[in-house]
Amino acid sequence: MDKYASLLRGRLGFWARLFSGSWRDLLVVAGPALLVLGLCVWAGVRYVRLAPPHVIRLISGPEGSTYRTTAEKYKKIIEKHGVKVEILPSQGSYDNLHLLANPAFKADVAFVQGGLTDGVDISDLVSLGTVFVQPLMVYYRGSEPIDILAQFRGKRLAVGPEGSGTHALTMKLLNANDIDEKSATLLELTGEEAAHALVAGEVDAAFLAGDSATPKLQRRLRETPGIALMNFRQAEAYRRRFHFLVKLALPEGASDFAKNLPPQPCQLVGPSVELVARRDLHPALSDLLIKAAQETHSGPGMYREAGEYPAPHEREFPISPDADRYYKTGSRFFYRHLPFWLASLADRLVVLLVPLLVLIVPASKALPAFYRWRIRSRIYRWYGALMAIEREMLASPTSENREAIRTRLEAIERAVNQLKLPLAFADQLYVLRDHVAMVSRRLQTGFYAST
Repeated sequence: MDKYASLLRGRLGFWARLFSGSWRDLLVVAGPALLVLGLCVWAGVRYVRLAPPHVIRLISGPEGSTYRTTAEKYKKIIEKHGVKVEILPSQGSYDNLHLLANPAFKADVAFVQGGLTDGVDISDLVSLGTVFVQPLMVYYRGSEPIDILAQFRGKRLAVGPEGSGTHALTMKLLNANDIDEKSATLLELTGEEAAHALVAGEVDAAFLAGDSATPKLQRRLRETPGIALMNFRQAEAYRRRFHFLVKLALPEGASDFAKNLPPQPCQLVGPSVELVARRDLHPALSDLLIKAAQETHSGPGMYREAGEYPAPHEREFPISPDADRYYKTGSRFFYRHLPFWLASLADRLVVLLVPLLVLIVPASKALPAFYRWRIRSRIYRWYGALMAIEREMLASPTSENREAIRTRLEAIERAVNQLKLPLAFADQLYVLRDHVAMVSRRLQTGFYAST
């Protein structure tokens, strides 16, 4: 029984010590710190998502297109890390941009050709980088060489079907040369239709880009007598005027060594193709997509050097902050040593905890000092009241004034006796009570009046 009674007294003593201080002081000191800490935790949970989604919705292109083939390569690379890739079909780059810019359409990322943003709200879209370029191939019929687009005024031109990236790019370049439906005959033909019409002499030039400029189609046009590939003499000027365009060079004989095609170096222009994402794409998914782009596009090709793509070229879309970080520093430590899901969790936790530690460590040192100052200030306030009373007592107060002083002193004594302070300040509390009692005795004995 004595053992349990002792244990009970020990527990009661703990609670007595806990409630011995003033909760008001504790709240005044710790309340703002807890509020700031709570806001930091809320902001972290709100803006630092701890786990990435398990699915990436990638808008590609028509079946068999370059975009669709590229998306399939991305899918194989990304799904090795446990994230599923859902490939969404589309009609091409123009369709990709409009679907991605539509908030009601469920998608995360898409391949988008440059030069298609006119009239489209792209404020919620960011670029993960340029992944490759698509040369614009302009094949024309005639004995006289053509090297500037203005020479096509009055001609019959196959400009690609309405709504295609080829059509949008072609019309932008033709309009820059004051060529429109009034000054030329513009036919909205697909790649196959345009090539057939050019071979048959039904059009004077065919504009081909992307999937419309297939190797098989180009070989057919190269081998047809009287058809030549346009050399863009003004390629540098186009690059500077239209920031989404890239100046390209097709070396002599690059298409066919045996027949030496083209017979001389040829300058071309082409739009960049960017991997465009919605602004709220999870950072971990951004890293995975760029990693897949690097594995897919970093090798050498006809229109790129090894390691040239993907690249954070800011053209029509701002570069995502997460993409910018990845291009500068690469994969983080966790992603190099842990499975993707665990690395992502650890990475997000670090982002969340580091700012909290920056606040907690200084606060753990400052708050106790502030708390001690506040407790002592309560004690010193009563000392100030005692000193004021002593000054009045030294001024030889009248009996009426002495009675008022006594009333004030009794009020101070009651307040001090009811004062709740932490146990660490008990010695100062008892010293204060002794001093109050001493002043009270001197008032009763008339000590100050005699001096």
